[in-house]
Amino acid sequence: MFEALSHLALQQYWWIIISVLGGALVFLMFVQGGQTLIYQVGKDKDERTMLINALGRKWEFTFTTLVTFGGAFFASFPLFYSTSFGGAYWAWMVLLFAFIIQAVSYEFRSRPGNVFGARTYERFLFINGLVGTFLLGVVVASFFTGSQFSLSDMNEMSWHSPFRGLELLLNVHNLTLGIAVFFLARTLGLLYFLNSIEDENIEKRIRKQLWYNAVPFLVFFLTFIIWLMFREGYALNPETGEIFMQDNKYFLNLIQMPVVLILFLAAVVLVLYGVFISLFKKSSAGIWFTGSGSFLAVFSLFLVAGFNNTAFYPSTIDMQSSLTIMKASSSHFTLTVMSYVSLMVPFVAAYIWFTWRAINKKKISKDELSSGESHFY
Repeated sequence: MFEALSHLALQQYWWIIISVLGGALVFLMFVQGGQTLIYQVGKDKDERTMLINALGRKWEFTFTTLVTFGGAFFASFPLFYSTSFGGAYWAWMVLLFAFIIQAVSYEFRSRPGNVFGARTYERFLFINGLVGTFLLGVVVASFFTGSQFSLSDMNEMSWHSPFRGLELLLNVHNLTLGIAVFFLARTLGLLYFLNSIEDENIEKRIRKQLWYNAVPFLVFFLTFIIWLMFREGYALNPETGEIFMQDNKYFLNLIQMPVVLILFLAAVVLVLYGVFISLFKKSSAGIWFTGSGSFLAVFSLFLVAGFNNTAFYPSTIDMQSSLTIMKASSSHFTLTVMSYVSLMVPFVAAYIWFTWRAINKKKISKDELSSGESHFY
């Protein structure tokens, strides 16, 4: 089956899988976004406990997806993994540390004998929510803006900045997407709270906070997209293998891949519709529309970054060192074996969906807190 596919077809197949995982990860960032809103939405101990337990039931999905995303990237495109993690390691270390303190916080916040107090771990959750979402957006933006590395003929990497990835924070275009992802995660967190918590006072605060987060997200995201459509992009000449700068490259990618364009436009509509019904229709189903739109938007951006003869990891130091999916991928044999393993993905997705529905079958309320029947984080 898969062994009959060409190497290029397998590379494209695995870039699609990476794009799916990236979209799922950003959707699941509602956990991180919700963590930054605990004190804005919850005004007393019981309310904050309700919010944290709503997120605590889902944080492992985000963590697992992050690990799967990283593992799949490493196995399918190892040259990207070695270049980015080997060069921009401070940016990745800060991001990974933020996720480590998240896991610790959920496990120890309400544990008996906690000498640091619940608030210490709540601050850790805020740090994870802020740093995790913002840095992820900055790193993804570098797929379009480029990084300071070069590769030798033997693919030995040299990183040309002493800040080892933190220099990405000096690029305004990167910051724009980082801020957009931060506010998107907060918007998704609010919509998730609305869907999973039963409390009138919390619901009023959620709808108020939606204005403060959905509007900045739209402003920064549209700024990033408009900027992206009119900037030069790193294009590949398929005949010579040469990387060159092309005007409006990413806009052309959307136009030349109409299916991706349709998916992106559908993403925008879904995101707006989910926010609209939450604000004006008093619906609690906004998370499914805005979440689906967020997934499709990220999925589309990954395809724009990697398909249509585009360098998905550009070098601003040596243009010819820029990585394409053809240059960075594993061998035909490795991708073939991995592709058979990927057939398990639908079963995993079905399990996640079943587990999600079982956990969220009943909304969290103050009555549940007082009953003591459930595990509390």
